[in-house]
Amino acid sequence: MKHSFMPDSPSGRPTGPAGDGRAPLAVVIGSGFGGLAAAIRLAVRGWRVQVLEKLDAPGGRAYVWKQDGFTFDAGPTIITAPFLLEELWETAGRRFADDVELRLMDPFYRIRFDDGTWFDYSGDPDRMRAEVARFNPGDLPGYEAFLAEAAKCYQLGFIELGTIAYNTLGDLVGALPNMARMRGWRSIWQMACHHFHDPKLRIVMSFHPLLIGGNPLAVTRIYSLINTLERRFGVHWAMGGTGAVIQAMVRLLESLGGQIRYDAEVARIDIEGPAGGRGRATGVTLASGERIAADIVVSNADTLWTYRHLVAPQWRRRWTDHRIEKSRHSMSLFVWYFGTDRRWDDVPHHMMVLGPRYEGLLRDIFKRHVVPADFSLYLHRPSATDPSVAPPGCDAFYVLSPVSHLASGTDWPAQAEAYRQSIERALERTVLPGLSRHVVTSRVTTPQDFHDRLLAYKGAAFGMEPLLLQSAWFRPHNRSEDVDRLFMVGAGTHPGAGVPGVLMSARTLEQVLPDVRAFA
Repeated sequence: MKHSFMPDSPSGRPTGPAGDGRAPLAVVIGSGFGGLAAAIRLAVRGWRVQVLEKLDAPGGRAYVWKQDGFTFDAGPTIITAPFLLEELWETAGRRFADDVELRLMDPFYRIRFDDGTWFDYSGDPDRMRAEVARFNPGDLPGYEAFLAEAAKCYQLGFIELGTIAYNTLGDLVGALPNMARMRGWRSIWQMACHHFHDPKLRIVMSFHPLLIGGNPLAVTRIYSLINTLERRFGVHWAMGGTGAVIQAMVRLLESLGGQIRYDAEVARIDIEGPAGGRGRATGVTLASGERIAADIVVSNADTLWTYRHLVAPQWRRRWTDHRIEKSRHSMSLFVWYFGTDRRWDDVPHHMMVLGPRYEGLLRDIFKRHVVPADFSLYLHRPSATDPSVAPPGCDAFYVLSPVSHLASGTDWPAQAEAYRQSIERALERTVLPGLSRHVVTSRVTTPQDFHDRLLAYKGAAFGMEPLLLQSAWFRPHNRSEDVDRLFMVGAGTHPGAGVPGVLMSARTLEQVLPDVRAFA
């Protein structure tokens, strides 16, 4: 097969050397955590790797904004499973700690309720019990039972099922006993309500799925495993920001011979095959018209966007337009990044600033697809830990509001500033008094930006909603069900969203990749 890094020849055929004894080529679409992790694993296995990135820098959703002396991570802000990064570095014979410094957060988060009370959520067992008792001593037995069930979900769901590629129906059948033991058909909200009487503790113990785009009222209780994952391995900040991890991954990939091209948007996955038969990916065509031939294609782009916009309909029997449209999509996000000319040293690194509603707000976001006047916020203050992200005497912030995806019909270009101002007023009223007088730099990201800039289907920030029947075998597979030699990594495939999930998607990918020697 011919490989090309050059524009098409006048005949329209890809140019470049072919069969010249070099390793076979894997093209990876997108340089997010999943794409870079997949590219590193491919390079270690002997593939020649070319990563194609639409943006002008790596990261995808983990892109980094720099302005006016401030550094803002665009997306992920915490590392909760550092062993996955350590393992990735070990595959290349390196040590992750030599390239990135992690700091353990304490507390992990502060959950502030609308009445001004708060719960400091940490990894210290005694302090956590004291926090639970401070709200309701009678819920301590329920807390212990909740921890035991979460630990079971971690073992059965994360350790035993999370690393399976779910390539066949047999994989699904084999997983059913574990699913039954976890009672996976019940939601994490139902699990919290079963174990806790205090309404605030029910929120504290059920909010975690929101970190990966899931509705606590509907997402399977299996995701209580996040609680165990955090307690066992901690919640960490990467010094320099999450972008420092991305840059370290880029350096690792390049040291293995991999290449990254920026401003290289893929417009089409090229597929060949008999009429009416199953197709085979043969490369990609860029928005510029350039064609790049490849032995395999790995997409770290949004999975539903990949199928809907990069794979022609005649090659899709499972992921048809109709199926994509009728699937349920995760929430989106409104994110305001801002820097101030003063510090708020009483504000912790991570804080949830909750509004007056919980269940009603979740239904507005996930079911009704409306953008209500009230909201709950995630406030991130990295300068609490890392002075490098802001000028001296200043603070860097990122505040995130979960909102509906584009089904809400909101005209975000017209409404963004009004929404930002409402968030600013809420923060000024609750945790950042006098904020409006001290903002010196500002920018926002809306659901429309997720759609237009990050090519997320319907502007959903986390791909498909992680419901029971949209997880594991029911999620788009790591090896495409529709097209040979096409593979998927990232939030939209198995096991799902979040930094641990997308790193694991690259690990499960290895189970279904062809042997590089088959292309020699």
